[in-house]
Amino acid sequence: MSIGTVAEITKAVGAIDYQSAHRFETIESVAFDTRKLGPNSLFVPLKGQTDGHDYIEQAIQAGATAVLWGKKDLTPPEGICAIWVEDPLEAFQKLAKWYLEKVSPRVVGITGSSGKTTTKDMTAAALGARYRVYKTQGNFNNDIGLPQTILDMPESTEALVLEMGMSNFHEIEFLSKLARPEVVAITLIGESHMEQLGSKEGIAKAKLEILSGLQEKGTFIYPAHEDLITAGIAQAEKPATFKIVTVGEGSKELSTKNIELYSDHTAFELVTPTETVAVTLPVLGAYNVSNALLAIEIARTLEVPLSDIVSALANFELTKNRTQWVKGQNGVAILNDAYNASPIAMKSVIQSFVSVEATGRRVLVLGDIRELGEHSKELHASISEVISPSEVALVYLYGEEMEALYDALKDQFEIAALHHYMDKEALIADLKAELKEGDQVLIKSSNGTGLLAVVDALKAE
Repeated sequence: MSIGTVAEITKAVGAIDYQSAHRFETIESVAFDTRKLGPNSLFVPLKGQTDGHDYIEQAIQAGATAVLWGKKDLTPPEGICAIWVEDPLEAFQKLAKWYLEKVSPRVVGITGSSGKTTTKDMTAAALGARYRVYKTQGNFNNDIGLPQTILDMPESTEALVLEMGMSNFHEIEFLSKLARPEVVAITLIGESHMEQLGSKEGIAKAKLEILSGLQEKGTFIYPAHEDLITAGIAQAEKPATFKIVTVGEGSKELSTKNIELYSDHTAFELVTPTETVAVTLPVLGAYNVSNALLAIEIARTLEVPLSDIVSALANFELTKNRTQWVKGQNGVAILNDAYNASPIAMKSVIQSFVSVEATGRRVLVLGDIRELGEHSKELHASISEVISPSEVALVYLYGEEMEALYDALKDQFEIAALHHYMDKEALIADLKAELKEGDQVLIKSSNGTGLLAVVDALKAE
């Protein structure tokens, strides 16, 4: 793989100066994490809790041959080619934009309050039936992660699927303008980041920033029932120059019927204006049908035959820790969805979890949902709407905000069936003592609560 020569990179980032003796040396990879560097790599020393410039010796030892050097008052050490820049992060982003234009894949951008990672995975699988595809790895979906994703893309990439995340206004606008996607999709408008954005209308406005970089005559896809998106488009100052396609209930383009839920897969009939096709997804959840519709329409927009899309979706793989069944100790089955959460996503996965047949008891382990602001207690309490003692035997809640859900449930559940914890080790100990063969356990929370540690503690050896 080749990113470019030192001279090309210097020009791409608008560098102040560089060591011209190295001008024809080729850079094969770029990274801001010294652990990801290899031979002939470019090191990007970013400032966060620490200053990346302090790790220059580790970068050299890891094989870096060049660095985007932003310290005017400090001379870089011998043994590495310095490319002097005003701001390493800005230069990193410029380099990503240049490399994206060099490779010139067909670009897809995906955002939403929930479901964007699953939709990204489904879209990459569907496009893989026709194209050489690269996609966002893990949660690299912000102003640092998205440029890194682009620069990790092989030169042979024909389609690039980018997840775009945000926590405030103008963040997705920046990502979209950097990536210049041909197709964009919004999964849904939920309550995530209510603390920063103030309302669901504010969240919709921030998500709609993905249209900022959409190419003229590109395509925007979203669920037909998302009224805030429809209203946001109608309120735009300029008329749309792109195609708008809706999917799901109320759409004339792509909808479903006869959804059937199972513990390890979901089946439904896909309805288009000309045909009805059976589709199987290797994941649990009616909510994943909505994600699949977006992925299907994205792939259809990029000329992938529907039969190939359906075959690809039957075997796609989710990013780790998203609605993933794992074997627990003593014959317990664990549905691990502990990487991310929003109120709407938590409700959806609980509804799917209780809808499939269980041989033993159904157990919920739910942790705090972050960034809900002044609405947090109300939104946590609202999750009680989908939890019933007739469907769930035991409920374990973790975190300060989950106290609101505990209060909402305490009149429905017996004392022995409802538990609230602030101590993770106590939660783990009680779960290990209580769970038995045949039990099915859903673990769902925001990643910041650390409930992945509970998953790890309950896993089979």
